Amino acid sequence: MKVLLLAPHPFYQERGTPIAVDLLLRNFVRKGISVEMLTYHEGEDRDYGNKVTIRRIPFPGVRGIRPGFSLKKLICDLTFYREAAQMVRNGGYDLVHAVEESVFMACRFHRRRGLPYVYDMDSSMPRQIADRHALLRPFLPIMRAFESTALRKALVVVPMCDELAGMAREAGAREVRVLRDISLLHRSSSSSQTNLRRELGITGTMFLYLGNLEPYQGIDLLLQGLAQAREQIPEARVVIAGGRDTDITRYKAVAGRLGLAGFVHFTGPRPVGEMASLFAEADVLLSPRVHGGNTPMKVYSYLDSGKPVLATRLSTHTQVMNDSVALLVDPDPASFAAGMVKLGKDPSLREELGQAAHRLAQEFYSPAAYERAFDSLYDWIAQKLA
Repeated sequence: MKVLLLAPHPFYQERGTPIAVDLLLRNFVRKGISVEMLTYHEGEDRDYGNKVTIRRIPFPGVRGIRPGFSLKKLICDLTFYREAAQMVRNGGYDLVHAVEESVFMACRFHRRRGLPYVYDMDSSMPRQIADRHALLRPFLPIMRAFESTALRKALVVVPMCDELAGMAREAGAREVRVLRDISLLHRSSSSSQTNLRRELGITGTMFLYLGNLEPYQGIDLLLQGLAQAREQIPEARVVIAGGRDTDITRYKAVAGRLGLAGFVHFTGPRPVGEMASLFAEADVLLSPRVHGGNTPMKVYSYLDSGKPVLATRLSTHTQVMNDSVALLVDPDPASFAAGMVKLGKDPSLREELGQAAHRLAQEFYSPAAYERAFDSLYDWIAQKLA
């Protein structure tokens, strides 16, 4: 089998979709499937051996491409489509594995050439665009119609969570197979040790958020909750690891207006290799997300860490964890503050939730679990292509 993998984003970078594509490539290699991947011009080069060829689009004149819909991404995608079309004409592929918006390109190739495609569905793009860009909401019905067509025409839709799987089935997808993200703690290096407690002077309960600082992640909610909780847990501190300089500057200003100077620390991005060490220092891990139906990749590592998780009670979280493995609260500042206080004051509850979460992650969100799901998916695809 020869697969064309369309990955319209910078690669490799340590953020959600590129990490998921890296995991995908490693499993293509493990299974002996030949892959040619097209990706953006930005990113770190990686070698996967002779089974994988990585091609990059010519430089379209833009840099610093962030996640989500943007003018920069649109410019890159125009170049990306031209390159993908040329590869399809010349490549002799059996299948297209399309990530994110490249599914619309794959759908066009299918219509014109009969080339089957896999829709690797990381999110609902119409919902994502409408949530972030209010001016585009009137176009939501049109965007949903395009997405529904792509879902129905796919050989198989591969969503990364149950909510997206439900959307695909409602749209009439012929076959739906969930391929979840997994814990990345196995990638953490034992030599990558941190000592944030000493560096930042933290002696009390340490709450940790790890990830980007996009609005949907709920950092405003987190800070507002901390402002309400700090009098009841005065020794507690929040560490926010991740984010771009502009986002950090903005949220530092928010923290200052809330009177949180000294209560919250921004460390900037940290490599995946430090994840295990960061989690080991923390007492509670935070996921205050307020928008989106897909589950944040970091949640799987959170669960695997053996530390308790405080998260909002939204489908983005509840489709992978429940009250027996995490403290789930309503997505408002008062509820989030109450959750912080409860975990901050109860070490035995922290221990109970952390151990239960670790057991769940080991059974369902481990590399072995991913390999089983990947093999089942591509064995089924091979039968269909035959």
